[in-house]
Amino acid sequence: MSALVSAPPPNGTSTLDTGASVGRTDISVVMPCLNEEASIGTCVDKALEGIRRTGLRGEVVVCDNGSTDRSAAIAAAHGARVVHQPERGYGNAYLTGFESARGRYFVMGDADDTYDFTQLDQFVALLQQGHEYVLGSRFKGTIQPGAMPWLHQYIGNPVLTWVLNRLFDLSASDAHSGMRAFTREAFDRMHLQTTGMEFASEIVINAAKSRLKTAEVPIDYHPRVGESKLNSLRDGWRHLRFMLLHSPNHLFLLPGLVFLLLGLAGLGWLLPGPQFIAMQMVDIHVMILAALMAILGAQAITLGLSAKAYAFTHRFVPSDALIERFYRHFSLERGLLVALDLGGLGFVVNLQILMTWLGSSFGDLNAVRPALFGSTLMMLGGQVAFGSCLLAILDIKEEARRRARSSAEAAREKARLAAEQPSRGRRALAGELS
Repeated sequence: MSALVSAPPPNGTSTLDTGASVGRTDISVVMPCLNEEASIGTCVDKALEGIRRTGLRGEVVVCDNGSTDRSAAIAAAHGARVVHQPERGYGNAYLTGFESARGRYFVMGDADDTYDFTQLDQFVALLQQGHEYVLGSRFKGTIQPGAMPWLHQYIGNPVLTWVLNRLFDLSASDAHSGMRAFTREAFDRMHLQTTGMEFASEIVINAAKSRLKTAEVPIDYHPRVGESKLNSLRDGWRHLRFMLLHSPNHLFLLPGLVFLLLGLAGLGWLLPGPQFIAMQMVDIHVMILAALMAILGAQAITLGLSAKAYAFTHRFVPSDALIERFYRHFSLERGLLVALDLGGLGFVVNLQILMTWLGSSFGDLNAVRPALFGSTLMMLGGQVAFGSCLLAILDIKEEARRRARSSAEAAREKARLAAEQPSRGRRALAGELS
């Protein structure tokens, strides 16, 4: 039978309460579980003890992720409330557990006894002080001998944490720790969705994007009980893949901008003729490469803006200052005008080449450089035109929201002015009478 744990009464004994106290649940400790019969009972006991130490009421929710052993039965026997998620996945299990949790504070941790749930009072204390998300840092605490493979401790976790910090401008010390805590409101604001091990990265990233007030607490990390479910290369790649796909700035925009600027600079530099660097001639082959870089850069920028626009308009991210500024100035018509300017300039360059060729009665023509320059401009113009159409399509839903907000504000202003009219009239009449 599942139970709610309340603060110990004066005689020192603890009180267990059942469903009648659901509305007063303060803490929900959520654990994913897959064949952890050797450790799940200990973890539930430690979590219940941790809740008692806080002096608050709480519950332990174990989400069984398709165990084939006695894990679920053991968890229930030790006082946990067991929910089931048959679809395998670290994120799947947690999301199901959080959705069924009743508390206002969520504490998460693995069910393999690597985390000491008796320390959860440190997490809850920080939440009570106003923090919204608390990360348990193994690297600021103590990693017991044998608890973490050498590859994970000195390469995998530090490298992935460094990449995440650089991509998202964070300062986390242990981005992939399995023990964390956050408020129910913070969980709702983070809009978590991933189903696998990348769920750990998503929490850190979305906590930052949601501008949650965060804190870290040192924790002890112990050798796990039972067989590990991790696959170092597969799970490491899933984390890295997730971080890159959720950072269009670094995946698309910055490389695209560098390629575009270098490509245009190379085209302009070589347009008059061959150039020399350290006595070595740089000629048409490099100019072709520069044209390709410019085209690739423009394509990457278009993809990056589209990715950010899609994520923002479909609410995958809570906010995006860059795309909001972009859409304040962007319109389909402006984009098409820029495309027309670029394409038109390139067309004029190529038209001049054609007229020169016609004037020479289709004789020999040595105009590869200007033709390459003009053709590149025409292709860039085409990319800007199609990209502008796509960005306008992606903004349809957000544009409707902006118009609705504008109409609502106009209606409120009209109502305010209407309310002020009688009072102004009364003041004017009073002035006349006086």
